[in-house]
Amino acid sequence: MTKRLAHNAAATRFEIYLDDTLAGYADYADNPETKVREFHHTMTFPEFRGRGVAADIVRFALDDSRAQGFSVIPTCWYVDDYITAHPEYADLVA
Repeated sequence: MTKRLAHNAAATRFEIYLDDTLAGYADYADNPETKVREFHHTMTFPEFRGRGVAADIVRFALDDSRAQGFSVIPTCWYVDDYITAHPEYADLVA
């Protein structure tokens, strides 16, 4: 099974594909003036649950946010829980 992670800026979300099928995403809203990215929702489609899809996409999204100079607001409970469980991302929280 191939995995592909992508930043779909036009749709304001990070996406994960398994074998070229969209398996999940994390959507966000940016404030370019303050360089803050607010994550609203993380979705894993039912047929892909239990495979670590949400963790993969959130890790990718947080790494990309850091690389782009954004801090984050984890409105989504999953993103908030992920940051709590992975303190190496705590410095990103606005």
